[in-house]
Amino acid sequence: MSSLPRLRLPRRLSTLAVLALVGLAACGEQGRQPVTGPLQEPPRNRIALLLPLSGPQAPLGMAMQQAAELALFERGNRQVDFLPMDTGGTASGAAAAARRAQGQGARIMVGPLTAAETSAASAPARAARIPIIAFTNDSAQSGPGVWTMGVTPAQQVRRAMGAAMANGAQRFALLAPDDAFGRALGAAMRRMGTEWGLPDPVIVLHAIRANPTAAAQELANRGVNGVDAVMLGSTGQQARQIAAALGPAGLNSPAPRILGHALWANDAGLGQEPALHGAIFAAPDPASRQRFDARYEGAFGERPPRLAGVAYDAAGVAARVVLTPRGQAGPSTGEVFDGVDGPVRLQPDGVVQRGLALFAVEPSGEPRMVERAPTPGAAGS
Repeated sequence: MSSLPRLRLPRRLSTLAVLALVGLAACGEQGRQPVTGPLQEPPRNRIALLLPLSGPQAPLGMAMQQAAELALFERGNRQVDFLPMDTGGTASGAAAAARRAQGQGARIMVGPLTAAETSAASAPARAARIPIIAFTNDSAQSGPGVWTMGVTPAQQVRRAMGAAMANGAQRFALLAPDDAFGRALGAAMRRMGTEWGLPDPVIVLHAIRANPTAAAQELANRGVNGVDAVMLGSTGQQARQIAAALGPAGLNSPAPRILGHALWANDAGLGQEPALHGAIFAAPDPASRQRFDARYEGAFGERPPRLAGVAYDAAGVAARVVLTPRGQAGPSTGEVFDGVDGPVRLQPDGVVQRGLALFAVEPSGEPRMVERAPTPGAAGS
């Protein structure tokens, strides 16, 4: 029997995982002719991981690095090398990390974490014609050569609005806090309205600690022709109070369909408000996330933070890119792959499409899935 090939394993993989892999490798060697010459090391394809490996976000950065290593380990390919590059969690650190990655021959960059870091790293990466698969959910950072892998407000708005339209809604409104997330929801709703030829949506952005009754009344005053569906950008008690105030404010003949967002998936208290029963929102299907969490915990002995799944997906896409002919500058055009948070399609212009499931708020507080995630790019997805 020939000697086993040298395997590059993620740090801290469990003993059971290592033994299982070695056992499978040994079985695969049975019946082969012995290798008479020295084993040749295959050529390397370098992927830079731009992560906060120092500073306040260092624990998250290490978990994301482990998730990336797990993605490579599960694919079993020995022709790929990861180059961890510490950004320090700052924009200047991300730009410096991107330049170091270029100097060390990286063919693609995975990360960095935030929108500001992505913006800073994009300039040297684009100048060197090195694609970036970033972790942020700020779609404003995306464009040719830069993909943003986080679940974006625009993806959630598209899915929820599409579902409401399928049930006859044409006139939409948004009632959300005047913060970055609320503004992103409003911009997405306007874009969707224009794309789908709908009446201009009514967008009401209120103070973060606004009086719920006053916020609902402002929407009622501006929605003079009535609205069919209202998206609430708030969470928790504020979302419950605003939902309860819509009817008394005059939005009750008929009552509009209430829409939410992915943060509602972990908000069991929403079911306490009867006005929210049946409200729908778009979020990742939890089944694939649970499978990833179990594999990560089995490998590293700890539960992964949520962003570890984004790193796992981005690293998997990057590995496929570097193993294609060197003429390919980025992810395959229009190819759909199953990610930790559901199916994903990366387009050549930097747009990332996601298939999100639809959920309804139940009195029990546990959201009920009413539609599974469609193939990204399909109608209503």
